[in-house]
Amino acid sequence: MSIYVGNLSYEVGDEDLKQVFAEYGTVKSVQLPIDRETGRVRGFGFVEMGSDAEETAAIEALDGAEWMGRSLKVNKAKPKPEGGGGGRRGGGGDRGGFNRRY
Repeated sequence: MSIYVGNLSYEVGDEDLKQVFAEYGTVKSVQLPIDRETGRVRGFGFVEMGSDAEETAAIEALDGAEWMGRSLKVNKAKPKPEGGGGGRRGGGGDRGGFNRRY
C-alpha cells in the first residue's frame, strides 16, 4: 500500500519528499505526478514505505504538519478504480448539427 501526500509545494522534488519520509523508515519509492501543460509537480504525490508500521508512523507524524510553507495532507492512498477511472465515456450523439451526415 502507498501513502497519499497532498497540498505539496509546487517546488518539491522526489529527493525532498524522500528525505522527509526517511525519518520514519525505509522509503521504497516516491512518485510526484507532473502536470502535462505546465511541466511542474501537480501538488500531490505518493510514497511507498518498507512496512505497514513505517507507513503508519509517517502518516501519524506528518498529517497536518507544516512543510515548505504548506500544511500536508497525509493518508493511506486509495486504490485506483477498476478500468483506469475518470474521463468521459461514450461518444457520438447529436452535437447540435455538427458532424451530421446526410
